[in-house]
Amino acid sequence: MSGDASLSAAEKTLSVLEALAEHSRIADIADASGLPKPTVHRILQTLVQRGFARADGRGGYVGGPRILSLAGRFLQRLDVAEHVRPTLRDLHERTGWTVHFALLSGDEAVYVAKLEGARPYHLASRVGMSLRLHCTSIGKAVLAALPDHEVRALVRRTGLPARTGRTITDEDALLTELAAVRERGYAEDHEENEDGVRAIGAAVFNHTGEVVGAVSAASLVDFAEAPRDLPALVVGAAGEVSRALGAD
Repeated sequence: MSGDASLSAAEKTLSVLEALAEHSRIADIADASGLPKPTVHRILQTLVQRGFARADGRGGYVGGPRILSLAGRFLQRLDVAEHVRPTLRDLHERTGWTVHFALLSGDEAVYVAKLEGARPYHLASRVGMSLRLHCTSIGKAVLAALPDHEVRALVRRTGLPARTGRTITDEDALLTELAAVRERGYAEDHEENEDGVRAIGAAVFNHTGEVVGAVSAASLVDFAEAPRDLPALVVGAAGEVSRALGAD
């Protein structure tokens, strides 16, 4: 894009946001957007103030929480969540656990559907909430569908912050865990993201075979009486959702 002076403020901001989806360094964002570095820096500062971007601590920028929140709200209204809701409802009815469907959004995932479990409690998750990939069953299912070098690159960008005392915070340990996920076909979260909560997750793929998210079933540990075939049920539901999205 050229002709900086002819662009409106809105066009410049949207150009920076689009570039931010692929780049983090100001110089790269400037090249991708066709805007001068001072203009890019000024727009990024405004985006940071409004929560649409954040500094990554290494001189670059990444998308901020408001992008994920807005994405979640829009995704909630899209056909994709409603299109797969019968599958999610079936999983919910057969397990009694809280069922989630989340889609990948940058280096995180965003819940786009949630069906509360049959027990008299509510998990803290909600539609529109973003979640880390390294410490959730949904996230680990997604990561296991990626090659190790992409996982290492993501870890360099995001780190492996501890959410609980059980969170995997070592890169090699995470890769070992992901190898086990690939072997068994589903991921587990044993109180790694939230104390007292466990979950089973399986990856969802689109028509190109690309991982786009995951389905999970979650419960409080104290009420975790699960069907013996829970992993198979979750994997089966994820497969149905994938087929609904065009996967073979």
